[in-house]
Amino acid sequence: MDKYYDVTAVGESLIDVIVRNDRNTGGLVMEGNPGGAPLNVLAAAVRLGLDAAFIGKISTDAFGKCLTDTIENCGISKEGIVFTDRELTTLAMVTLDDKGDRSFSFYRDGTADVMLKSSELDTGLIGRSRILHFGSVSMTAEPSRSATLAAAGYARDKGITVSYDPNLRERLWNSLDEAKEAILEGMKLADVVKISGEELEFLTDDGDIERAARKLRDTYGLKLLTVTLGAEGAAVLSGDTFIRKSTYSKVDTIDTTGAGDAFWGAFLYCLVKSGKKVQELERQELAYFLDFANAAGSLSTTKKGAIPAMPDRGEIELLMEQGCED
Repeated sequence: MDKYYDVTAVGESLIDVIVRNDRNTGGLVMEGNPGGAPLNVLAAAVRLGLDAAFIGKISTDAFGKCLTDTIENCGISKEGIVFTDRELTTLAMVTLDDKGDRSFSFYRDGTADVMLKSSELDTGLIGRSRILHFGSVSMTAEPSRSATLAAAGYARDKGITVSYDPNLRERLWNSLDEAKEAILEGMKLADVVKISGEELEFLTDDGDIERAARKLRDTYGLKLLTVTLGAEGAAVLSGDTFIRKSTYSKVDTIDTTGAGDAFWGAFLYCLVKSGKKVQELERQELAYFLDFANAAGSLSTTKKGAIPAMPDRGEIELLMEQGCED
């Protein structure tokens, strides 16, 4: 009997290579961690108890084997993965500043995740999912752009909730104009969206968080929109309800890689566990979801890497009991 999943994600899988200066030798120290935003979101959701599956193309090289092993160890289904021995694994070089904030550069020309074709999508798996999640990184090149949009379009046509994270990585696009056009194309297929404050301003040309969120929501008919604001917390907009919450700044941040994905995986967990349609959620539920997700995102910054740093429910609830600093 075919298994049903709470969340299935389609998109990139890669190795985040954390690059640090070695003060003793003057050289570089590199530490690789499996990642890719869709996988990070799934890892966060599974850590909290959801059933999840991944759709993507993964190399059989050493880095790809690391990804595959991580997916298995996390409890994410490999049912939708296409394996290839022709392409290599994408590497994302991540540099951190003194506050743990990161910047990216990519080795991603014709790599495995980019080469996923629409014909390789497991639509049966998508049809057995409550939520289909995707992002914009897999839309930066073909054929993965067409495959990603095809997956989201299929889910939309089947009445499956479509989750979208338009995570802008400027260096992966030929131009910001191309990025905006493609990202907004994905927005047309989305029901629930996680976006950063910077990305929201980029897409709307409006620096006012609530006004810009309403503008994006109304233009694309979104059912729910969350805005992550880094150390300033996050906001959620659904229907007429707009809520903004502080983050949990008491934690000791060492690496912010994957914090937004931890936030969104936790938020999707709350949504699934509520058993409600998005439009049925009440203000107090939305406030709790936002608080829970904020705590998850904050905790993920206390460890190195993305997937290894995803917190469990007990850790999140303990931090919530301690409260956040306004």
